[in-house]
Amino acid sequence: MSDRSAPRRRLTTAAVALSLLGTLATGAWAGSRDAGPATAAPARATPVPSAAGGTTALSGYAIQSTAKVTDSAAAVSSPGYPATGWYPAGSRSTVLAALLADGVYADPFYSTNQQRIPKADFTVPWWYRSDFTVGDTTERSYLDFSGVISAADVYVNGERVAGATEVAGAYTHHELDITSLVRAGTNTVAFRIRPNQPDQNLTMGWIDWIQPPPDENMGIVRDVLVRRGGPVALRDAHVVSRLAVPSLASADLTVKARVRNDSNTAVTTTVSGTVGSTAAFSRAVPLRAHETKTVTFTPADSPGLRLDAPKVWWPAGMGGQPLYGLGLTATVAGAVSDTAHEDFGIRDVKAPLDADGARQYLINGRKLLIRGGGWSPDEFLRWDRTYVADRLKYALDLGLNTIRLEGHLEPDEFFDLADRYGILTLPGWECCDKWEGNVNGSESGDPWTAADHPVAKASMAAEAARLRDHPSVVSFLIGSDFAPDATIEKDYLDALRAADWATPVVAAASDNSAPVSGRSGMKMTGPYDWVPPDYWYAKREGGATGFNSETSAGPDVPTLDTLRRMMSPAELDTLWKNPGAPQYHRSPSATFGTLKIYDAALAGRYGPPTGLADYVRKAQLAQYENTRAQFEAYGRNATDSAKPSTGVVYWMFNSGWTSLHWQLLDRYLDQGGAYFGAKKANEPLHVQYSYDDRSVVVVNKRHTPASGLTARVTLFNTDGTRKYDRTATGVKVDGDGAHSTALTVPASVGGLSATYLARLVLTDSRGRTVSRNVYWLSTRADTLDWAHTDWYHTPTTSYADLKGLGSMARVPVSATASTTAGPGGTSTTTVTVRGPGSGRTPSLLTDAHLVDSKGRPVLPVRWSDNQVSLWPGESATLTATYRTADLHGSSPRIRISGWNTPQTTVPAA
Repeated sequence: MSDRSAPRRRLTTAAVALSLLGTLATGAWAGSRDAGPATAAPARATPVPSAAGGTTALSGYAIQSTAKVTDSAAAVSSPGYPATGWYPAGSRSTVLAALLADGVYADPFYSTNQQRIPKADFTVPWWYRSDFTVGDTTERSYLDFSGVISAADVYVNGERVAGATEVAGAYTHHELDITSLVRAGTNTVAFRIRPNQPDQNLTMGWIDWIQPPPDENMGIVRDVLVRRGGPVALRDAHVVSRLAVPSLASADLTVKARVRNDSNTAVTTTVSGTVGSTAAFSRAVPLRAHETKTVTFTPADSPGLRLDAPKVWWPAGMGGQPLYGLGLTATVAGAVSDTAHEDFGIRDVKAPLDADGARQYLINGRKLLIRGGGWSPDEFLRWDRTYVADRLKYALDLGLNTIRLEGHLEPDEFFDLADRYGILTLPGWECCDKWEGNVNGSESGDPWTAADHPVAKASMAAEAARLRDHPSVVSFLIGSDFAPDATIEKDYLDALRAADWATPVVAAASDNSAPVSGRSGMKMTGPYDWVPPDYWYAKREGGATGFNSETSAGPDVPTLDTLRRMMSPAELDTLWKNPGAPQYHRSPSATFGTLKIYDAALAGRYGPPTGLADYVRKAQLAQYENTRAQFEAYGRNATDSAKPSTGVVYWMFNSGWTSLHWQLLDRYLDQGGAYFGAKKANEPLHVQYSYDDRSVVVVNKRHTPASGLTARVTLFNTDGTRKYDRTATGVKVDGDGAHSTALTVPASVGGLSATYLARLVLTDSRGRTVSRNVYWLSTRADTLDWAHTDWYHTPTTSYADLKGLGSMARVPVSATASTTAGPGGTSTTTVTVRGPGSGRTPSLLTDAHLVDSKGRPVLPVRWSDNQVSLWPGESATLTATYRTADLHGSSPRIRISGWNTPQTTVPAA
């Protein structure tokens, strides 16, 4: 999304090679594992095995500002240089990430600590220095890397091997032949990293998501590899698959790789390979001195590459996620010269435009509604595989099937995890900085010079080669808020074509077109700030029609636990008392600097907050109903005959720091109303209420139809008095996202209070509850001022009256809990929550939180369900699964709270 009046985003970089195979080893998050004292010795030299075909990542660096280094580049990059007083850094680390790990600055996620970090320290280049050892120099040696932000001069053993005009940008891939410089014993690599300016460099930036880091992420954020090999190098190995659709009965595989003779004499190499355990192939390839050839194996010459009954990769919920392995070896005179391995999946992706011009994705011939979220990495680009895996598992728990990465294209392991979990990804370039500087009019981002075009093309080539074999990657968006012009688009498409890119290329995330790619089929019509739940049902603006690439009702106030971790007492006081106050933890954008629109709606609908706790509980209620409505509206409209919804990306899925907006889960992985509202809406078989026409609808996201269902809707006043009760039997609904209207609530029901509750229950033919959903509604609707819609929201001129919730009687909820050990170091806590034992008033939005003996949330945790509403005599059994180690030796406890429920904590051992 883009702020039309304030700066917004940026991206990637310069080029040495247009094709690559970038292998990134698992790294540790510098913020939690690579830390050491500022006076610690630099990382030990990385041992590099001598065997041909080996690839070794440098284990870490010593870093220092050039303002504090007076020695020459030759001295700094020579073995034995003392690097006294330099800071240790991890194998993937920005400058600031290293300094934070070394304890130089206080926690930047708390209060305004980040403002105290001096930006001037990062306006000069910084040195990154690392040693590696080799046993001998028989084999050739190469330096292989990408992820330099923003540019670097590169030195090996005192000699410059590349300059900053060549090594420019975050995404360009570089392979430097350093054979002549490498010696037996200790060797040194040094990078002199230039400062990052997102409006001037094709790198990465933060637009209006968060307060940008003072160093603008300058550093090295992907592994730097030392490769060893013989005279012939294998590069660019990949597989192009063609799946028979719709039968899925067979698949043809084409294997490609480049073989390069780096010696001064002609050789013949034998390239042999396997796919899985069945297909084997081999070919002799003659090469002149320094000649490169592309070797191709097809079913025509290698029959094993035609697979019958292939193992087909599916998104989660649609099938399994099997992967195949490609292995290649190049030998010369019987000796191994190089090897390559690549995992890939077999699947078919199409994304044509429908009759209304919206992009409709089909996976293996089956339509699906894209239900996604926008991804944010850690603000300091620290990589922690476990933390990333936890967030992706949350996406699955929420019923999402897609993650959109607008820039900040994560390391290979991210896409490996997405492949394994069955999460589709939509990577692409970002807006509002240098990346769209040529086409974004008056927005920030410098226009391109002649030097920028090869950098952009090389960036596209490198990312295409890196991502093409990942079955989770189903498109590349070559534009965001704007589409590229003809010259830039041609460079992108040429690079994609050369990389054998096989999935759809989308011109932009907004409703724009490019000369060759054509119309994007997506819309970027907002909103990005608060709108009422009924907004989503209108088939206009950001409502549930077409493909909305980034949208939400904006602010998402975290739980009270998280707020107290991220804001000072004075800031928390301002949070609930002063809607017009600038909020540092929202956005640097003037448009999103306060919570004024959100707070006005909260007070107008629920009543003014009486304190911080009251403000937070009202926020959770509001965020639950709004997020649920967004996903429910898009789910209901997905199979409409006219103007169907084809995709929605919640803006955003997560935040890279401690934020007050754009997140379904917070920095610490805690879950509030927005999380559980989305989880409820995205149930596989789901009953829901429609804000536009009062219909009670069953949506079936499963592939198989459902029948013999019974849907019941009951309306209550807030004191629990029943005012309406209807049941529909024999309800049936087709699969693949189809919906069926079970019944419709009358426009007028006698005796309803201004605020009332609606309970929906869906049971199967055996009487078992398969979906339950509770709404808080008003006889007075929110009124939208469509005529004054702007790019980030539609104003609301009058609010629904939900103040009656404040008069609900407080009712007790009891709970019992027990815990059992599970596989792989996990535990499962089972909680039975019982509603009030007498009276008529229900407990609304009852939340169960897993905490330790000190009352601190145990995170991450995956609940079977949560934030449930219970009428007298009702109960719900919930399960929470988590890593036992995250209890840190404590006994688990369950904290129960709710809208009108006193807080209690029960043991769960």
